[in-house]
Amino acid sequence: MLSNSFIHIPGLGGHTERSLWQQGCLTWEDYLKDPGAWTTGRVSQDAMTRAVEQSAEALEKQHHQHFAEVLGGKNMWRAWPEFRETAVYLDIETDGGMYADSITTVGLYDGSDFTCLVKDDTLGSFPDVISRYGMIVTFFGTGFDVPMLKKAFPSVPFDQIHLDLCPTLKQLGIRGGLKRIEKQMGIARGDDTEGLDGRDAIYLWRYYQRGDDKALETLIAYNKEDVVNLETLAEIAYNRLRAGALREAGLSESFGRL
Repeated sequence: MLSNSFIHIPGLGGHTERSLWQQGCLTWEDYLKDPGAWTTGRVSQDAMTRAVEQSAEALEKQHHQHFAEVLGGKNMWRAWPEFRETAVYLDIETDGGMYADSITTVGLYDGSDFTCLVKDDTLGSFPDVISRYGMIVTFFGTGFDVPMLKKAFPSVPFDQIHLDLCPTLKQLGIRGGLKRIEKQMGIARGDDTEGLDGRDAIYLWRYYQRGDDKALETLIAYNKEDVVNLETLAEIAYNRLRAGALREAGLSESFGRL
């Protein structure tokens, strides 16, 4: 979907993007074959060509920073398949505070392996770990997780593409907290974490600090399910938003090039 996108080009909106698709200009490659063949609204041919060439080069080289800058939060979902191999699903837990040292665990899942960074143990390695990824996927991460991490690690640039599933799912009319949405989507949790929420995560950390190692195990298990389930929700969101984009353009959902 990313190489079908023109909406990130300055001055070009959704109406013109759909018009390009309807004209038969479905990909960046289509456009660059004959830039003068397409009606691009208020965007000049030179500006359009330059922007498409920059995006094509950035995608070829997997320069996530380019798309993090130009896509805008509403359209980050379009980059998910192309950057899925370098995506990390992320969620933090805290001790209830909003300070730099309030983070207790950071759960990270790359689609195959889960890592939990724990305060006073492995949390300090976060800058090195996060630098390996080109995309961050969260649920309400723009409002909570990333601002908290920026307080804790002010030197980290956080230049990744950030797909926040909370506002992304709202585009589909899917609202509520993560646990509620998981139930709507038929995603089940394990018996040991079913019913737990962020408040419980705070208490589990306190119990661990008092010497209850089992509490930390449960906290990590809870954190793991938060991030592992994000991959399923990302796939649901992407597939539904793509189908919606096709319908709006009057194209069949089986249309293979978009």
